[in-house]
Amino acid sequence: MYNSLIYKGYPLLILTPGVKFLLLLAIVWTLAWKGVALWQAGRNGHKGWFVALFLLNTLGILDIIYIYAVAKKTKPTANS
Repeated sequence: MYNSLIYKGYPLLILTPGVKFLLLLAIVWTLAWKGVALWQAGRNGHKGWFVALFLLNTLGILDIIYIYAVAKKTKPTANS
């Protein structure tokens, strides 16, 4: 009845309404933190951090660490 991914007759993931809601919540949470962290990394000229934040998905943990620990220690570059 529910959408599921089947492997040799066994469901790997059952997408109940509760699971769908949690998945949507995790996506929104991650995108919000990632957007802010990428914006700050680009503005501060931290190319390494920008690439790491862009490629790694840690449900916002690395993004929060960057925003509150690294980005606050540096000031934006005066390119504009």
